[in-house]
Amino acid sequence: MSSTIRVRFAPSPTGHLHIGGARTALFNWLYARKNGGQFILRFEDTDQTRNVENAEQKLLRSLAWLGIDWDEGVDVGGPFAPYRQTERLHLYQPFVERLLAEGHAFYCYCSEQELEAERAAQMARGETPKYSGKCRKLSAEQIAQYEAEGRKPVLRFRVPEGQKVVIDDAVRGTVEFETDGIGDFIIARPDGIPMYNFAVVLDDHLMGITHVLRGEEHLSNTPRQVLIYQALGLTAPKFAHISLILNPNRQKMSKRDESIIQFVEQYRELGYLPEAILNFLSLLGWSPEGERELFAREELVEQFTLDRIAKSPAVFDIQKLNWMSTEYMKQASPERVLELAYPHLQASGRIDANQSPETLSSEQREWLLNIAALYKEQLNAASELPALAATFFEADITLEDDARPILAEAHVTQVLSTFAELVRQVDTWTIEAIVALFKQTQTTTGFKGKQLFMPVRIAVSGQTHGRDLNMTIYLLGKDKVLERLAAQL
Repeated sequence: MSSTIRVRFAPSPTGHLHIGGARTALFNWLYARKNGGQFILRFEDTDQTRNVENAEQKLLRSLAWLGIDWDEGVDVGGPFAPYRQTERLHLYQPFVERLLAEGHAFYCYCSEQELEAERAAQMARGETPKYSGKCRKLSAEQIAQYEAEGRKPVLRFRVPEGQKVVIDDAVRGTVEFETDGIGDFIIARPDGIPMYNFAVVLDDHLMGITHVLRGEEHLSNTPRQVLIYQALGLTAPKFAHISLILNPNRQKMSKRDESIIQFVEQYRELGYLPEAILNFLSLLGWSPEGERELFAREELVEQFTLDRIAKSPAVFDIQKLNWMSTEYMKQASPERVLELAYPHLQASGRIDANQSPETLSSEQREWLLNIAALYKEQLNAASELPALAATFFEADITLEDDARPILAEAHVTQVLSTFAELVRQVDTWTIEAIVALFKQTQTTTGFKGKQLFMPVRIAVSGQTHGRDLNMTIYLLGKDKVLERLAAQL
């Protein structure tokens, strides 16, 4: 086995990149980068019935968006190409012939109906269903008869009886399996296409994979794969099985689970920052030293070790994700926030759908950047900006329920009318001028603090709470501020 650490992420191109798959890819990538190794990306696409058009491109785009790069893969090539399983079929045949020649594999002619009847009978006896070994020792006459009937055989691995398969897992410790509970499993379909447990062993061997970091759901596959390594006289990689990710209700996630967003592409489309998603995924089942939770990518690489991967399931905490995302949004530039929010501003009708960012005037762009800067500390994702900043785009305001009693207070008319008159007299509309307006209103009316600022805020925005009032008034513009003050007066 190579002394250089080589890990891989090998998804099937069956759809979008799931957060569970993204975390698996991330842990492999972190381990490779921490140890000066290589991260390989390949596709297991032999189940053509499940493959989805353009899924490869979507997966590549999602990984790249997260900041996960790869050293070898379908798009960048590498010394162990091809990196797509359907293009590697010719590489598997010598191993098939070897297993057959050495008695580790045999052809099985059982029909699906026969196998189903066998399973039903075993379950009726209270046994765990497994293949009975019916075709293990077929005579030449039996084989000829099955062939004459037109039966197409599958290739099964001959599981040795009465043995233990011992796996030294980097996360779960020593795990043992009894071979008598496994049963002879299929390693190639009737058309010769290899099954997952066979192809993954050969691909990992031929590509020099040293460590296999993958989800806990694959642990039950591992003894089958180890038996194939042993039968072929090959050294198995080091395994590390990562815990499941549970939904907020601490239940196993399903793709129909609507309690969380499950696909990386959805986060990208909603305008989350990729570094926030990367940071959040890294803490699902792995813990760094200390109490910190916010890490740059380079810091995650520096700290990542297999011994800090937890055995217990990780819970997808959406509140923690949004807290973390907001912390990253606070650090983002207004330019970046606006770039992410722009499609959502268009989709919500805040901006002309046909106006590209490049065609904005300098004044329009500056105005939008100021709005992005004003709200970015409140954003979980940039898609929230159109709703948060609605007051700047809508002609009329809707008063919040708790705002109406405040406007009914006796001093409010004096405050608003004085403020409005001073606004009319302003020649240059600046933040400094607006600050001066409040000071003058206070001097004229004698009201200050909440009695001064709250009526003005409600009158111009309809809200009792919001972002910086001076900047809000400045961005609304003199004309709109006067219109809204007049409407309340």
